[in-house]
Amino acid sequence: MIAAITVENLSKSYRVNHQIHRFGYRTLRDTLTDLAVAPLRRWRNKGLDGNTEEFWALKDVSFEITSGEVVGIIGRNGAGKSTLLKILSQITKPTTGRAMFRGRVGSLLEVGTGFHPELTGRENIYLNGGILGMSRREIAASFDAIVAFAEIEKFLDTPVKRYSSGMYVRLAFAVAAHLQPEILIVDEVLAVGDMAFQKKCLGKMGEASRSGRTVLLVSHNMTTILNLCQRVVVLDQGKVKFVGPCDQGVDHYMKIYDATGGGEVDLARHPNRRPSSRYFFKKVRLLNTQGVATDEFLCGEGMTIEFEVDPTVRIPNFDIEIQFEDSLGTNLFAVGPLFSGSGPLEVTNHNRLLCHLDHVPLVPGQYCISVDASPHCGESVDHIDQMTRFKIIENDYFGTGRLPDSCQGRFLIRSHWQAFQN
Repeated sequence: MIAAITVENLSKSYRVNHQIHRFGYRTLRDTLTDLAVAPLRRWRNKGLDGNTEEFWALKDVSFEITSGEVVGIIGRNGAGKSTLLKILSQITKPTTGRAMFRGRVGSLLEVGTGFHPELTGRENIYLNGGILGMSRREIAASFDAIVAFAEIEKFLDTPVKRYSSGMYVRLAFAVAAHLQPEILIVDEVLAVGDMAFQKKCLGKMGEASRSGRTVLLVSHNMTTILNLCQRVVVLDQGKVKFVGPCDQGVDHYMKIYDATGGGEVDLARHPNRRPSSRYFFKKVRLLNTQGVATDEFLCGEGMTIEFEVDPTVRIPNFDIEIQFEDSLGTNLFAVGPLFSGSGPLEVTNHNRLLCHLDHVPLVPGQYCISVDASPHCGESVDHIDQMTRFKIIENDYFGTGRLPDSCQGRFLIRSHWQAFQN
């Protein structure tokens, strides 16, 4: 088989400056600590000053992808996935190692990548095609299909700076998918689109792989990875931990991150917090009906989710959403004050939040919880994916002596039956 992508000993380092801003407040302890560790830091980071440390986002990453393969890149936030894709898309240069390609590379890494905000949607289609090395005739042949897929006919001659994030994503993916690159690289950006659009995109990537093109996909949704990819590369702390079949790779990924579960989790340095977050959530505890912190619950048992939060992080018109997911990252259901009819919460000067569930109607298995805090209908302030895990264990939920089984679905629903004659 011909290799479409060959990655050899790829590494990327950054210099991280620890210097405190000159207008910031420094205690005597800060100053003494800096003086004590400065010689060791200078020895460890030769060629760097005492306030700068070398951070390796990727370290000796090697793998090979053959033509026509769909390969998933998985790992928690900070594992090095985005850095790897930026190097493969030739946006960032590696510190050491090399990546070799056989064919044109089209990439969709974030909303609006490669778009000029002052140009219209029509002009940006031709601009992106030119960047991919295509002729104007080749672009024109795919133009109608791009516009139809993106569903932006009415706004085709509007500058893209006036597009919503959803319109940006639709157009960007349509351009990347229809302009026939031999290698298509797609980041988690598809999560911005709605469900119908995501389904179209997944279908298009499947179509691309069947036509012999190579697809590299980053996703936190393990169901998508299992359904679409033949192999996965698992990254952790900038290093490759596994390369191989999807089912084995997902199992490996889940075992690495089972450590993030438990009845009580410190969220201050949680690895799955989104980079733009403001650290509103500090701790979370899962409590059973006796008020004991635990990560194991009986089928149908009640649950209380207790958050310790930072009251100094101001969130006007506060809203919170707690998303329950299965072990593969598939959304099951969500709870929040607006769903319950409680309206936005008042959290000013409060440092604890409690959410009570009368019962959790899930079959036995492993589950996880994600959380998001934001102003009502506003941008997310703090978001943590899979902040904690818990286990549902067998219980006579229906009171019939028959234990529910996962083969019957995910949810336990009580029902009442009658038989009668008209």
